Amino acid sequence: MRFIADFHIHSRYSRATSKDMNLEGLSKWAKIKGISLLGTGDFTHPLWFQELKENLKEENYGIYSYNHTYFILTSEISFIYSQNKKLRRIHLIIFAPSLEIAFKINKILGKFSDLSVDGRPTIGKSMLEVLPLLWEISEDIHIIPAHAWTPWFSLFGSNSGFDSIEEAFGEYTDKIFAIETGLSSDPPMNWRLSSLDKISLISNSDAHSPSKIGREANMFDCNMNYKEIFDAIKSQDKNRFLFTIEFFPEEGKYHYDGHRNCNISLHPKESIKLKNICPVCKKTLTIGVLHRIEILADREEGFTPPNRIPYVNLVPLEEIIAQAINKDPSSPYVQKEYMRLIENLGDELSILLYRDISDIAKVSERVAMGIKLMRDKKISIKPGYDGVYGKIEIFNNEERQISLF
Repeated sequence: MRFIADFHIHSRYSRATSKDMNLEGLSKWAKIKGISLLGTGDFTHPLWFQELKENLKEENYGIYSYNHTYFILTSEISFIYSQNKKLRRIHLIIFAPSLEIAFKINKILGKFSDLSVDGRPTIGKSMLEVLPLLWEISEDIHIIPAHAWTPWFSLFGSNSGFDSIEEAFGEYTDKIFAIETGLSSDPPMNWRLSSLDKISLISNSDAHSPSKIGREANMFDCNMNYKEIFDAIKSQDKNRFLFTIEFFPEEGKYHYDGHRNCNISLHPKESIKLKNICPVCKKTLTIGVLHRIEILADREEGFTPPNRIPYVNLVPLEEIIAQAINKDPSSPYVQKEYMRLIENLGDELSILLYRDISDIAKVSERVAMGIKLMRDKKISIKPGYDGVYGKIEIFNNEERQISLF
């Protein structure tokens, strides 16, 4: 069966999240977005775990359901520790095949952190000491580095990350079969590292509010079974793991280098000329994902290795509507138009990926034009930097005058 999965989200028990990140809200928005399988997020939090335990129904090995939406048990862990005389900060996604095994994971992690403080607990101990304890519970516990390139809290982050998977995980390197690319990088950027050729690339929303789920995701064509999903990911089987759904990476908030307080945004080539020093405040710039990849890459930009999982770049439907009618994405008018499109055309990802432009035009000709421009990649983007999201321009004055057909 074909289905779209978004594995990495957060519950309302994580900091800076919407109160609607509950099972009811997640199930509702999964249907609106077109997501069939959602990560639960935050199963380490005792209150959220209790809600999951009371409300989820087991459907298949490692797959649960609530109100006709399927869930897989996931949580994000923050490790902060010193390794090789350097402070390391790394976020990992943990996948558990059952509530029973998730409970055992929580028992172990609870020895190192107060799990009730935050849905994403912080552990001040080396992951090389903690992860083996989890793998002893079950070989079906999987660990995937989250948003692998963001400057802080990531595997390859410029501020506190590592230069390779081997440096980070040492003797446990063979346990790491995939990374999450994050909003500020896409597959072609990762393909520039030959060391990642055998590493699968997955994409997830890291959503903190229901309307953000599915902004990045993964398309599968396989049985919705924990083991088969991970076999498809590990093997990079293009017949079962069809493609990833990506932001345009420039829209991510750590794509370029810069200083947001100084309104300075720089391409890595410009940063290098300035020796990575902000021309305004004279302090070190926040080094973005593009720069960090340039440092670690051993291939030229544009290299495409054979047999990698395909990808597609999308712009969220709300953004397209907002630009089509020249309103803020959060405005009531945009929200009303968004729901009108969903009611007439189906879920968001189906509209963005598959619906005929002529069908969309019957509901909104301007939005149809925006989706066509997005599919044709005829858009411009001001790249994000230092925590500031990039800005997409779909329509210019000339395109506003062009007929669709």
